[in-house]
Formats: sequence, structure tokens, C-alpha cells
Amino acid sequence: MNTRRILLVDDDDTIREVAQLTLEAVGGYQVVTATGGAEGVAKATAEQPDAILLDMMMPGMDGPTTAAHLQASESTRAIPVVLLTAKTAVIDRSDWDRLGVVGVIGKPFDPMQLPDQVASALGWAS
Repeated sequence: MNTRRILLVDDDDTIREVAQLTLEAVGGYQVVTATGGAEGVAKATAEQPDAILLDMMMPGMDGPTTAAHLQASESTRAIPVVLLTAKTAVIDRSDWDRLGVVGVIGKPFDPMQLPDQVASALGWAS
């Protein structure tokens, strides 16, 4: 049983549900969800997950702004962040470093591959 906990922050209900189901059923992860950036920052602070999957494009507080808030807080700065985005072509390695993220997973993603993609981005043995 995998005891790693992932916070999934995405405003799209379908993506959140599919990703949570796959990460739990296939990857064996414990998943906590948030529907937006502000909720994500609050849950990251309260839950202290092992990693955060963060949607890039959200209304209100978008992914880059959320990542900046996470990086600015002593209590969440060490939590690794992986971006989920449909705009992978416009993100390069310097953007990752600036945002403080460890990887990017493109949307749409193959749900059955998602747990392995997350493990790979985070350097977790699958």
C-alpha cells in the first residue's frame, strides 16, 4: 500500500475525478483535491501532502500564481509541484525553475499512464 499523499488542484470536475480515481486505484496514492488555487494553497498548508499536481489554467488564482504562493510559504515551499497543462509547448525548463515545479504533465493525459508519469516527474520508484 502506497502511503504517499498527493494534492490535486484542478478546476475541471471531470479531470479531477478521473485523475483522483486513477491515482488511487492504479497508483495506490492517497489523493486530496482542491477546485482552485486559493483552496489548493490552504489544503497544502493544512494537509502537507507529499506532492502537488497543479493545473496551469484556472479562473481566479491560476497555476503560476498558486505556485508562487506555495513557494513563498515556509510551510509549503518544500512540497514538490508538478504542473498539469494543455500548453506544454509554451513551457520550457526555465519556466519550471522560475515556478519552482519539478515537472510538467500534458493534458489530455492517458489516465492509465498518469500514476507512472507522476512517479517519474517526482523521482519516485513506481
